[in-house]
Amino acid sequence: MKVLTRVALAGAVAAAAVTVPAAQATQAAAGPPVFADGFGLTVVTQPVWVEGSDRTFTVTVRSTAVPRYQPMQYQKADEHVVMVTLPDGYDGADAATRYPVQYTLHGHQDYPNTRANLQIAEQATEGVPLITVQPNGGGRGWYSNWVNPGSLGPQNWETFHLDQLIPFVDANLRTVAARDGRVISGHSMGGFGAFHYAEHRPELFGYVGSFSGGLDLLNQELRAAVVATTQLAASGSPTVPIDAIFGPPVWPFDGVWNAQSPAQHVGTLRGMGVAMYVGNGGNLADNPVQAVLEHRARATALVTADHLRAAGIPFEFADYGDGSTWAPGCTGKHAQLPCLQADMDHFVSLVMARLRHP
Repeated sequence: MKVLTRVALAGAVAAAAVTVPAAQATQAAAGPPVFADGFGLTVVTQPVWVEGSDRTFTVTVRSTAVPRYQPMQYQKADEHVVMVTLPDGYDGADAATRYPVQYTLHGHQDYPNTRANLQIAEQATEGVPLITVQPNGGGRGWYSNWVNPGSLGPQNWETFHLDQLIPFVDANLRTVAARDGRVISGHSMGGFGAFHYAEHRPELFGYVGSFSGGLDLLNQELRAAVVATTQLAASGSPTVPIDAIFGPPVWPFDGVWNAQSPAQHVGTLRGMGVAMYVGNGGNLADNPVQAVLEHRARATALVTADHLRAAGIPFEFADYGDGSTWAPGCTGKHAQLPCLQADMDHFVSLVMARLRHP
């Protein structure tokens, strides 16, 4: 795992520094599906298997919604890598067989195509008839259409993912292209994104899950974290003004922050499956940065839980403390692979009880 600075408060997923660039992937004997352009996306690199896998591939696209962004290491400013994990037996299944899709969103300073994200997806879906799609969200994209992108040009990440990527995937893979065939989840910044997307477009998703997500933009510590991501060169170069994403973060100019905060806008999740997973950070002396990150993420989950209860919306809440009863090797930290694997394993079991699938 990379060492995080104290100001990297939005968090990064475990092993984020270890990427699996598509150009370095090994092609397996049987090729992955071939993709066609469409819905504002242009295929730059056709699907190629990752690390010799015959289930997971990357495809690289350009998007009219986010034509250029601030790349991190291994990224190109005008290209987006998307990692897709297919179910076992996808190639051999009847052409009429359709599979549900999980969209899962990475955290701050992470990539979709890391070994950790590959492992989590493949292990959680082994033997499960579910497609998993992990799109690029940028180091600091925050899964939102930016208010003040300035000279960067459009940074419409929400449009990219919901209006372009989803129909693109449905057109190129054998999916259940309906609400009861689609779910969304995410870690840290991606947990915010998952709830944000589900609340904005509830007709698209049958289930939403947050893994240690930052869900309360009224929380001043989370606002500071988001602002910090705009100023970190490691989150993408060049850095951007602090008001680029949601506008000024202070009253009375913070209307967008308030309007986009998932915790206070849960009403549209009614009728959708909802799940949250979070630890309490565990032993503060053991990796204090990751402990604090998780402790504060938990505070935003508790606020969200209060709003869900007040709205009468059922939800699953795995509030697993120091992780000792959640998974071996999980100590309740923010970007800890054993915790995230257990989160995803449990979430997949929940959604498959609700989704339409073979």
